[in-house]
Amino acid sequence: MSWKIDPSHSEIQLSVRHMMISKVRGRFDSFSGDVNFNEADPTASSVEVTIDANSVNTRDAGRDGHLKSADFLNVDEYPAIRFVSKRVELSGDNKGRIYGDLTIRDISHEVVLDVEYAGQAKSPWGATSAGFSATTSFDRTKWGLGWNQALETGGILVGDKVDVSIEVELVSQAE
Repeated sequence: MSWKIDPSHSEIQLSVRHMMISKVRGRFDSFSGDVNFNEADPTASSVEVTIDANSVNTRDAGRDGHLKSADFLNVDEYPAIRFVSKRVELSGDNKGRIYGDLTIRDISHEVVLDVEYAGQAKSPWGATSAGFSATTSFDRTKWGLGWNQALETGGILVGDKVDVSIEVELVSQAE
């Protein structure tokens, strides 16, 4: 069955170590996606998501500007981040892994999303929605996001590991 991401009830968050002592959190405010969710055989499901790289939001305009610059996302040249699934595996009741290609700055690498299915509900307006939570982590330097600064006290300003947390509500589409 075909589903679309409901952006007003979904969120893509990220966090990265700052100065090796704390985590900076942010999110992407604009994204869309199509999901072919096969309830009878979840391993036959597929996901395609497009994120507007310019919508990165860490609640700090200066930092957001730097993240949008050529040092990081380079949104003028690469306005979209994409995830396209390659396969789905079940790992337990209502749990699975989605393997897919994450493309940032036209560089693609496989990532694995650990996913939990929260079930379905019918809204008061008649639409059927399904909920999912997912997490993943990746090394940002593999996508050319290598800008950093050495700290006087040792270590680096920006951690290489990016943690991603996703909450998605899908809305079924008429066939």
